[in-house]
Amino acid sequence: MSAPVSDSVSSAFIHPWNPAGTGSVDASGLEAWVEDRLRRHREAIERLTAAEGPRTIEGTLRAYDDAVAELAAVGSLTGLVHSVYPEKAVRDTAQALLQKISQAGVELSLNRDVYQALDKIDASGVDAATKHYLERTLLQYRLAGVDKDDATRARIKELQDQATLTSLSFGRNVQEGGNTVTVENAAELEGLPADFLEAHQPGEDGTITLTTDFPDYLPVLTFARSSDLRRRMFLAYNTRAYPANRQLLLDLLRIRQEIATILGFAHWADLATADQMMESAANMQAFLDDLDHASKGGAQKEYAMILEFAQSRELGLSQIDAASRAYWVEQYRRSAFDFDSQAVRPYFPYTRVEPGVLATAEKLFQVNFRRIENPDVWHPSVSAWEVWDGTELAGRFYLDMHPREGKDKWFSAHPLIPGIRDRQLPEAALICNFPEPKEGNPGLLQYSDVVTFFHEFGHLMHALLGGRQAWAGISGIATEGDFVEVPSQMLEEFFRDPRLLASFALHYETDKPIPAELVLRMNRAGAFGRADWVRSQLFYTTYSLETHRLDPATLDPDALFRRLYERFLPYEWIDGNRMYASFTHLTGYSSNYYTYLYDKVIALDFFAQFPRHALLDSPAAMRYRRTVLEPGGSMPGKEIVQRFLGRSQSSEAFTEWIGEEFQAMSAATA
Repeated sequence: MSAPVSDSVSSAFIHPWNPAGTGSVDASGLEAWVEDRLRRHREAIERLTAAEGPRTIEGTLRAYDDAVAELAAVGSLTGLVHSVYPEKAVRDTAQALLQKISQAGVELSLNRDVYQALDKIDASGVDAATKHYLERTLLQYRLAGVDKDDATRARIKELQDQATLTSLSFGRNVQEGGNTVTVENAAELEGLPADFLEAHQPGEDGTITLTTDFPDYLPVLTFARSSDLRRRMFLAYNTRAYPANRQLLLDLLRIRQEIATILGFAHWADLATADQMMESAANMQAFLDDLDHASKGGAQKEYAMILEFAQSRELGLSQIDAASRAYWVEQYRRSAFDFDSQAVRPYFPYTRVEPGVLATAEKLFQVNFRRIENPDVWHPSVSAWEVWDGTELAGRFYLDMHPREGKDKWFSAHPLIPGIRDRQLPEAALICNFPEPKEGNPGLLQYSDVVTFFHEFGHLMHALLGGRQAWAGISGIATEGDFVEVPSQMLEEFFRDPRLLASFALHYETDKPIPAELVLRMNRAGAFGRADWVRSQLFYTTYSLETHRLDPATLDPDALFRRLYERFLPYEWIDGNRMYASFTHLTGYSSNYYTYLYDKVIALDFFAQFPRHALLDSPAAMRYRRTVLEPGGSMPGKEIVQRFLGRSQSSEAFTEWIGEEFQAMSAATA
């Protein structure tokens, strides 16, 4: 078990990279550390199964939770090393160890002795959080197949081990499989911001090399006037990890289908939703059908407006293709709303955005962040922070915010250590890929980058403020999987407040705050295209559902991808688009990517409870912290919704959000 919590920065938990206080780890050191944590995990299980007498909460559930706490921390921290550690040999070792850690998790989920011991606990008179934890644990055991015979459980374990290795390989191919685009004529970069051009100088051969990392990919698709460059970048980005991941995806789908069949489900999607708020794939489909109907007309109208505009600028244009979608949306917004997204970039140098996001969170959630000096971390660019709640040390987090070779290329919040009240502090990390400030380059962000920062920080605060439960198994982001995006998507909405932005969005050259009028124009421009955003989410969501509902023996992932793209999106399909091969949510969320849409509905309902004139200062902020974030996974998601809203969720705020721009247009012409 971990050492008790104290005010010391390093005493609460020994990390794989800092046993000697160096911030580094080698392959053998990592392996030794993992073996030690797994030994602790096994010892907790042995205490549980060897105990005699009546099964009690403290005697049985506590030993089980100790095993869960060890497994959660060793899995998360090794996963972090696998995602971000600079040395490939260490990442390779981490991948092999993650397979071993996953095997231990599968063994625990199928351990009949542990299940029977938990099932014999008399839970009468216990607190609601403990009862919820026990009931949810027993349900997950049954969904794992613990009640099957020995041979069947052995087959399930074999399949789960295969699924883990396949998923890790899929993600690793994306992580290390970036492509490049060669620019032979600098004229192709016309339209891109000056700081981008300054950061991409020609090499000795006169060519310019662009990567598919987000700081290159997003500006090219948004601003480059060259349609040929946009298309080359689009295809380079959307062919990462192809063709290797095509077969890995099919292998994973076959494995998951066999598991679902063994457990008595028609397909994986029904199994994956059985313990979620959504409850079933049929309910998911009904939810998606409603959004399909609600968004189709608005998206068609948006596309017609953009196409008409594009045709007025480019003679002979008949359609806008997928690679030019962001470019023409940007051009339309400049014309229709007098808003050029490059105009706000000077107000978002990374060195201003990071402290601005932290200061906003401090004020909103009434906590204090203290930077740890000279921390033991895995890379010099990583910063470490303490979270203080008044006089109490409440958690720690790490910021790894810029791209580098071999690092995970996406944006995510990574829970590391589950907090246990009075025993262990929660820890989490942000893994992002924002432009990095360098000599002569301020690292300017697009406004969508700032929204992403807010989004991921919402996850981080959920993990930390919800991390003071009595049990590791319900600590932090341990809610149902289809509730986890609510806090992140709710925090996105704060970004639209002019006064909030002016508190940190200062021009990198003049230090002048971003003008309120510019923010309002940005908000109007940003409201345009929301129906199209919903359609994009429906496309990804339906693909994740259908791949886990159709027969993997006959599934053609390419044909399905194109068919659903053309069903949901009006932009012309580009042959060679293999985006699914780098769509890592297919391994993580599996069939349940609907979470983003489902939680957006809840998040907007939550945000509607905050008065617009006092977003950070109203009583709603602390009420939100107390009733939504602090419970962690100690109660069902639907109960959290009920407690904060005083009612069940409503789609009214979401409907208004989708139609906000068209409503504004109608009002302007009335």
